[in-house]
Amino acid sequence: MYFPYLRGRQFELIAIRELVENELIGSKVIPIIEPIKPTSTLMKTINLIIEREQKIAVIHNPQVSTYLKALSNLSSSTLKDGLMNVYESENVIFSHILNKKSTAELAAIEEEHSKEDMLLILNDTEYINYYLNIFDDETPKFTLVPDESSYRRKIKNNRVLFMDRFTKQQRNADYYNLEDESYSEDHLYYNEDGYIGFSDYSIVGADFSESGFAPYAVVIHIVYFDNDRNLRIKHFVSESNDDINDPAGKFYEALEKLMEWQSEVKLDTFGMKEFAKHYTNGTYPGLGTVKKLSIMHHIELVNKFLEE
Repeated sequence: MYFPYLRGRQFELIAIRELVENELIGSKVIPIIEPIKPTSTLMKTINLIIEREQKIAVIHNPQVSTYLKALSNLSSSTLKDGLMNVYESENVIFSHILNKKSTAELAAIEEEHSKEDMLLILNDTEYINYYLNIFDDETPKFTLVPDESSYRRKIKNNRVLFMDRFTKQQRNADYYNLEDESYSEDHLYYNEDGYIGFSDYSIVGADFSESGFAPYAVVIHIVYFDNDRNLRIKHFVSESNDDINDPAGKFYEALEKLMEWQSEVKLDTFGMKEFAKHYTNGTYPGLGTVKKLSIMHHIELVNKFLEE
């Protein structure tokens, strides 16, 4: 089972929504959303997944944003009530990031949410003892942990392998000399390594910043299977990277490289077909959509592998 972990940025949410709308993921893929802002896009995404009777994990205590404060200050009562009540659906998995406040946070909701139905993120060894104390008599349905001995020794049941497999560079232009690299073997070995699933941050990476910037270079990240079914990733980078001008032109430079490679490998996903349309039509969808299509391609590719 695959658990793509995404922050609730607009285009990441739309990626999940369009995958579901187009029936490109099934029961073996459960997206995890760490909400950033209480938006209608977040609500629409969750509602669609509920409507289609699929599963989504939504973190109730995000650690990288002021989501909870923004939610409590929300003026729209309809949106506020909707987001606060998403866990009433059996299709939404109540999810928690272990932290120094976890004992109090989980005690506050124990009457409403069973520990055995919960998804837990445990990615700091400081909180392993919190896990052992809080879950001494009940095991979460899923516990995401890194592939490290400290976790393997103490977290025995319902473990999901959770790793950041994306090589984050300081600047987009830095991918120019990193055209092709290994991405992950987790989909091949998670089961024999004692995990019930695997999770990663797709082609985004774990680093988080709410502020955007105009890049000097445009890069398109595309994962693919090699002959041994390992996942690798290619980085297609624009050429004219001396300033921030003409992002559309930079996109087309990167896209041209992608399409040349695609003519050889012929990857069959929704994301790749959309990239091909932009190439044929000479259109520039914006950098958010570029990231969305790369995420969609990755998740659909893994879904196809799991459903073989």
